[in-house]
Amino acid sequence: MVTGLCLLVALVRPAFAVQPQIAVITAPRGPHVALDRDTLRNIYLKRIFVDQDGQRLTPVNLPMDSPLRDAFARSVIHMPDTNLQDYWEREYFQGVSPPYVLGSQEAVVRFVALTPGAIGYVAACHVDATVHVVLLITLPPRAVDDISACPERLGP
Repeated sequence: MVTGLCLLVALVRPAFAVQPQIAVITAPRGPHVALDRDTLRNIYLKRIFVDQDGQRLTPVNLPMDSPLRDAFARSVIHMPDTNLQDYWEREYFQGVSPPYVLGSQEAVVRFVALTPGAIGYVAACHVDATVHVVLLITLPPRAVDDISACPERLGP
């Protein structure tokens, strides 16, 4: 009986595993804006250009083939990348360019840490002391397989 219970617990346990999180980051002395999902959506759609102090906001994206970018777009912007492409084609003719695209989560962390007004997103495990987490977005359980696991960090 105990062996059966242990087996059941072992099989059920992964369902309670920590869900992946997206960390929305800024520089430690980053933009002064109260961030919630609606505000973040408007920043990434470039409907909000400046913070409360007039500092220009610079949202950055991961590459289009990134599962994390797709999860962010679905969770925050409520559009898959195909719909976003259509949106940016229309906005481009109004003089509005899409957010910058950086090649990796490490590049997003470095850029955000060094660029006043920059806002980015990375898997929570990629956050380091050079940036400030302003919002954590927990992804739905089905996204667990879609987002690659964070590598083990070596050294201090």
